[in-house]
Amino acid sequence: MTRILLLGGTTEASALAKTLAETGADAVFSYAGRTARPVNQPLPTRVGGFGGAEGLAAYLHSEGITHVVDATHPFAARMSRNAVHACELAEVPVCALVRPAWQAGEGDQWVHVDSIEEAAEALPEAAARVFLAIGKQNLTQFAAKPQHHYLLRLVDAPEAELPLPHTTVEIARGPFDAAGDTALMQRHGITHVVAKNAGGAGAAAKLAAARELSLPVIMIGRPQVPERPVMGSVAAVMAWLSHPLA
Repeated sequence: MTRILLLGGTTEASALAKTLAETGADAVFSYAGRTARPVNQPLPTRVGGFGGAEGLAAYLHSEGITHVVDATHPFAARMSRNAVHACELAEVPVCALVRPAWQAGEGDQWVHVDSIEEAAEALPEAAARVFLAIGKQNLTQFAAKPQHHYLLRLVDAPEAELPLPHTTVEIARGPFDAAGDTALMQRHGITHVVAKNAGGAGAAAKLAAARELSLPVIMIGRPQVPERPVMGSVAAVMAWLSHPLA
């Protein structure tokens, strides 16, 4: 019998969960627990970590998991690494559902960097107004540039004091649209945008807005993760799950 662990947190994970539920698959949806109000899923859901790769491997054994689908955020590299390692330990096949990365187009002013640290270094020395569209997990690196005013858009209000002296926080959950993000950036006088190359349509509005306003975007490339089968659609994952040698 097939029993699936779906590591979620993305729009694609929710779409896969819907398909799995509609087909009557035996599956468990797992959230990392970083969001206070995660989206409800049509599958049995667990929230929280596993205790590293070894803890995840033990979970796979105890719950009789036969397949793992990693549909976490493209920047959740630690979870993806743990998933690959755990599946090796437990001898359980794993695949990833990954959205394509964004590509710069005509009119875009992107500065490509490979890390959060490089993104902070790429900001100007003169005071600027920065839309820091990277969530709340990697803010301390920007404390090295305290002269800037940072606009943060978060799903949940921050529970602790932010490490940046000059910030404005907007609480909102996507998807967003280009007109709304253009108005947001104009309202806050944004001069620079910092973004992770997460891909997908739900968060691309800020890039269209930056293009419209001729603003530079410091684009952080995706982290490296171990090799694993990568699927680009829900249909491809379903085909992988149905294959006897998955």
